[in-house]
Amino acid sequence: MDQHQHLNKTAESESSEKKKTRCCNQFKMFLAALSFSYIAKTLGGIIMKISITQIERRFEIPSSLAGLIDGSFEIGNLLVIVFVSYFGSKLHRPKLIGIGCFLMGTGSILTALPHFFMGYYRYSKETHINPSENSISSLSTCLINQTLLLNRTSSEIVEKDCVKESGSHMWIYVFMGNMLRGIGETPIVPLGISYIDDFAKEGHSSLYVGILNAIGMIGPIIGFTMGSLFAKMYVDIGYIDLSTIRITPKDSRWVGAWWLGFLVSGLFSITSSIPFFFLPQDPTKPQKRKVSLSLHVMKTNDETNQTANLTNQGKNVTKNVTGFFQSLKSILTNPLYVIFVLLTLLHVSGVIGAFTYLIKYMEQQYGQSASQANFLLGVITLPMTAVGMFLAGYIIKKFKLPLVGIAKFSFLASIITFLFHSLYFPLICDSKSVAGLTLTYDGNNSVASHVDVPLSYCNSECDCDESQWEPVCGNNGITYLSPCLAGCKSSSGNKKPIVFYNCSCVEVTGLQNKSYSAHLGECPRDDACARSYHIYVAVQVLNSFLCAIGLTSYSVLVIKIVQPELKALAIGFHSLIIRSLGGILAPIYFGALTDRTCMKWSTNSCGARGACRIHNSTFLARVYFGLTAALMFPTLVLLVVFIFVVKKKFHGKDTKASENERKVTDEANLEFLDNSEHFVSSAEEQ
Repeated sequence: MDQHQHLNKTAESESSEKKKTRCCNQFKMFLAALSFSYIAKTLGGIIMKISITQIERRFEIPSSLAGLIDGSFEIGNLLVIVFVSYFGSKLHRPKLIGIGCFLMGTGSILTALPHFFMGYYRYSKETHINPSENSISSLSTCLINQTLLLNRTSSEIVEKDCVKESGSHMWIYVFMGNMLRGIGETPIVPLGISYIDDFAKEGHSSLYVGILNAIGMIGPIIGFTMGSLFAKMYVDIGYIDLSTIRITPKDSRWVGAWWLGFLVSGLFSITSSIPFFFLPQDPTKPQKRKVSLSLHVMKTNDETNQTANLTNQGKNVTKNVTGFFQSLKSILTNPLYVIFVLLTLLHVSGVIGAFTYLIKYMEQQYGQSASQANFLLGVITLPMTAVGMFLAGYIIKKFKLPLVGIAKFSFLASIITFLFHSLYFPLICDSKSVAGLTLTYDGNNSVASHVDVPLSYCNSECDCDESQWEPVCGNNGITYLSPCLAGCKSSSGNKKPIVFYNCSCVEVTGLQNKSYSAHLGECPRDDACARSYHIYVAVQVLNSFLCAIGLTSYSVLVIKIVQPELKALAIGFHSLIIRSLGGILAPIYFGALTDRTCMKWSTNSCGARGACRIHNSTFLARVYFGLTAALMFPTLVLLVVFIFVVKKKFHGKDTKASENERKVTDEANLEFLDNSEHFVSSAEEQ
């Protein structure tokens, strides 16, 4: 008998071990799949951010409209966030995450599709690519029959080109694709973290979340690396003879292979969705359960309890709705929470807007190509951001900072960031010397406005198209809008490098042979601006590090300023405000102000305004940094008010609740708000 009981116990223990092993394996599979989805999520977000400038040029749209496209991700996210938050935990979470990853990948591929239907990219009105011969028309120079030539060319092809360029409205598909990507991304973080919190071993949740966020940083690194590589490739690579392309990646009309990044990230997202469809809803239970009761008994019980269940559900719905509004009223009447929402909205809006147009700024201010800017951000800035996130979490945990301590720590990081931000202003380069925009065409005098600058004696007889943008750099260091407006009479042909000769507007002193020439492309920045660029890079790295520290501390504050039972609602409402007023609006008004600094717009064959070719770099820098500083300063003021209110409300209570605060700090990792795609939540517990 004893032997029989012993055998039963042994069998039960072996069965229990098998169940634990199966549960452990399934949970590990979920963690592995979720890690890939995190990489896919951050990869898709970075690809969109670094492609905004390329999309703006390819679809001939202003920066404000490009900002709206960027904000469409948040629009899609907001459309389903309530549904996911409320019903997600009641449904099959792994399958919902899998569906989300699939939609996210589909959205990225949809974003890239317009490239295959828009025809070849024309970087100027005078550029006409023959698909069969891969030939490009000659550049316009100062000729007596220039007008006749343009009129002849226009009569042959302008109507056809105007119809073709109407395809620029296909930016709507990019908008829809990015919005679909936002819808798909929604369930990954909340459902993934809640699944971990439910089925991880006691005390291990924070560790897993920290690992996930660390792995998620692989996405931006891959994204910046791919962005740097694809930005060097011409948009129509594989379709035309690249030797006929006369512009370079540093040209303001250059469009890289932006669509390749979306295809890669889309396929990666779809691949990452596959494992989730084979994972159980609950890893602690077998997927197929044995029926313990007969169908007759189950049917009888269902019929008996159906009326009671419907009655209880009606009461629960009424109770939940009433409780929701009472809870919402509670957090909105909490002065600490209201102040916190306002200060984080201002701070995050400045960071989102600045990051969206960072590559454009580096191109216009320092003459860097998109490829160089992506490489810089991916190799230098991004690692320092990650270090700042982890260091902030470590400091908060190591010194067991109370609520007031965390607020002071955040204020210290923010004030140092603001001081470093002020260093950007002395690093602003002088405006470029461009004849017809900042200088007269003879290059002797500056102009008060770039609008309708009159022609000079050196090019008034050339019959030039003043709307043309084909910049050339004269030997005098001045950029001209076109070879014709530089007064150039001849050129070396279409072979690189293209040089123009006998340019009457180029007056180079000290030359014996009086050979006034110019070469294709804008003039490079001077040595003083190059030195400023290197200092700018150093300040940018330090600023990214400090900004990451400040933003990470917010993740703990949002948990600790409300009652524990209201923290989920507090985070959800905070997410709603940040995404709608920060993630959607910030890129739009940053883009609108950026458009105000434009000096030369492109025009398509229909005569409509397209993308900006060149900005007033000094004005752009003042607007770009000034708007960011205007959002940062009130953040500092609100932080001071926040600290004052915290001291007044919690005076003498911090020392009595150290144990509870430690618990809340651990929970902050699980509930950290993924406000935007520029930041990966920190892991305080490692």
